[in-house]
Amino acid sequence: MEIALNTLRAVVTDTPLTSHPRLALDIPQLLLGEFTNRAKFEQLLPRTFGSQEWLGSENDDLLFDNTSRELVGMGLHLPAVSAPPQVGVRLHAEPPTVRGGLRAQEVRDFFLAQTTVLYCDPEATELTCLRDLAVLDDPLDARLGIAPGLALMVQAGAAVGWRLTDPVQYLTTGYAVADPTPPAPATRLRLAECIALITRPLVDDVMDKEPGAWHRLRRTERALREQREDLSRAAALHRLVARLIEDYENW
Repeated sequence: MEIALNTLRAVVTDTPLTSHPRLALDIPQLLLGEFTNRAKFEQLLPRTFGSQEWLGSENDDLLFDNTSRELVGMGLHLPAVSAPPQVGVRLHAEPPTVRGGLRAQEVRDFFLAQTTVLYCDPEATELTCLRDLAVLDDPLDARLGIAPGLALMVQAGAAVGWRLTDPVQYLTTGYAVADPTPPAPATRLRLAECIALITRPLVDDVMDKEPGAWHRLRRTERALREQREDLSRAAALHRLVARLIEDYENW
């Protein structure tokens, strides 16, 4: 099978990446690859090709090895907009995930636009990011599991989004490796709440000081501050909502 990444075509291989994704809401990006800070990420650039010409732009970052043409790194941006709850029902009718990697057909740079809308269920069992909601009007061709927990969504031969299963498991800050201990159930609930709070439409209500939105924000902040398990993940989420309060309380 081949997949179009905008103007670059890639062949599906039988070797998915073994590194675990890292979900950094403070950036906010999903990171994948053998790098644990920005400097190490930039050290990959001379040995890779892909979207580095557009680093820092409104495109996702995909890096392929110059020699093998295999995918070695990704930086997938989280959209600023949450889909309505009813979208969850439409996401269930999908093909099973097939594990595999990607090998570019040629060595050349390209760009891949960021996804524009995300969906996270209330228990944060999955985080799905789509090119747009029109993707759901037609069935998917495949879900390609390119790394533990992470699958690309393929439709009409092109990548149209991605899905992260049990996203709280990969929660971190910056480029750091995620906590390997199992996440607490409470943290899953807080993650779903935080994703809603930092995306539209709810974040617009926070900025406008809408009472209901601020009640949700402060309730989540208090729950994270008082949590006594899964402390590293809870602390990462608490910093996120505390900054929201700091930024907009005196707006």
